[in-house]
Order: sequence, then structure tokens, then C-alpha cells
Amino acid sequence: MAATTYRDMDCTPGDVWDVLADGWLYGLWVVGASRIRDVDASWPAPDSRIHHSVGSWPLLINDTTSVLVCEPARSLRLRARAWPSGEAEVLIEIEPLGSGARVRIVEDAVSGPGKLVPPPLRSALLRPRNVEALRRLSYLAERRAADRPGRLRPATNTAPDQIAAD
Repeated sequence: MAATTYRDMDCTPGDVWDVLADGWLYGLWVVGASRIRDVDASWPAPDSRIHHSVGSWPLLINDTTSVLVCEPARSLRLRARAWPSGEAEVLIEIEPLGSGARVRIVEDAVSGPGKLVPPPLRSALLRPRNVEALRRLSYLAERRAADRPGRLRPATNTAPDQIAAD
């Protein structure tokens, strides 16, 4: 049972994609990524990787997230490694929604100890993390959109976070 969370954003799908396509921003919106050590030059092409660390200094674990499938401005499927807890597959989908975008994250453990957690509990644990990740992604994408020349700055997005039924 994958955890599914979405958020409506006051920016275009392209604005969201611009943030996702900049691997150096990963640590700003992904909850748990404490620093980015390197980003493959081909990011976000399939098989490219972000080299990140998880945890707080001095207890840092170096790991990677790799791209499985990339459809620019539409979706990004990732394999996120965070050992010793395991690996997860993360699907980020971007849909046009009026003048804005709806961004959905679907995540589930695929290997390691995290896979042993019962699916309903695993989903319950992943959802709050992904709600916060979408909030952070929204702040980055909406601010970048607001800073474009000729665009009026939108009101702060106070839309409630949405959790989709599994």
C-alpha cells in the first residue's frame, strides 16, 4: 500500500519541473536529505543520480537517489536509497490544474527493513513526510514563478495539504 499525497500549487507544471530538474535543490524540499554531495550532470535523465546524505552531523549516512523514468514537466520516478532503513520507489506526478498545478507523490518501500513494516503503518509513516515535502516544493516553485518578470506575486498558498485515499 503506497502512501499517496498531493498538493495544489499556484504555479505552472513547468515551474514545478524547474525545481525537480535542479538536483542541487533536492535537499531543500526532500525531508530527511541533510546535504547534497554531488549531482550527475545528466540529472534528471534515467540512471542519473543525486548523491546525498541523510541524518545530522556527525551521524550522517551517504547514499543516492536515482532516476528510473523521466517525463519532463509530467513525472519523475525515483529510487531513493536511505540505508539502513532500505530503499523506496517514489513517483512524482505533475498535472495542470487551471492556471496552476497539482503535484502528487506516491511512495512505498521496495527493499530493506522498511519493507517489513506492515503496509498500512508504512503509509501512515510516509504521509506526513510527503505532506511536508510537497509544502517545501510548493514554496520553491511558487516563489520562482512569482519572481519571473511580468508576473504578479500570488498570495501565499494556504491551501490545505491533501492526502489521497489509497
